[in-house]
Parts: sequence; C-alpha cells; structure tokens
Amino acid sequence: MSAHCQLTGAQPGFGNAISHSHRRTSRRFDPNIQSKRYWLAGEGRHVRLKLSAKAIKTIDAIGVEAAVARIRARGVKV
Repeated sequence: MSAHCQLTGAQPGFGNAISHSHRRTSRRFDPNIQSKRYWLAGEGRHVRLKLSAKAIKTIDAIGVEAAVARIRARGVKV
C-alpha cells in the first residue's frame, strides 16, 4: 500500500507501454507520493503523512487541521 495518498486516495493506474514497433506491455502509472511531517497544533504533536504532490498543495490551501479531519473522515488512522 505504498503508492496510495492518505488525503486524496490517489493510487496507481494501469495501462500499456507502447514501443516504437507498437508492441504493448503492461505498466503502472504511480502517483507522485511524498512523505511529509506536519505539526498539529490542536494535538501538540507532529504527524507524518504519505501524500501526493496534489494533496500537499491542498494542505497548503486548506490547512493541516482540516486535512487531517478529512483523512479521519475517510477512516484512515492518523
């Protein structure tokens, strides 16, 4: 479960790699997952989250408290 975003739920997509001769082989499209540490002022502790690059931008916009509330609403333990 390493290529999953805790906030957006982004996960790998699957498709075909197509060569110059047009042969098709299976491949994975992994999301850009980063590990980030944020300070939760309400709880007085740090949390480490595995987030996609899009989710990091979302946290910059809405704040870490609201983002953690969304993660917990999805049923993921933080």
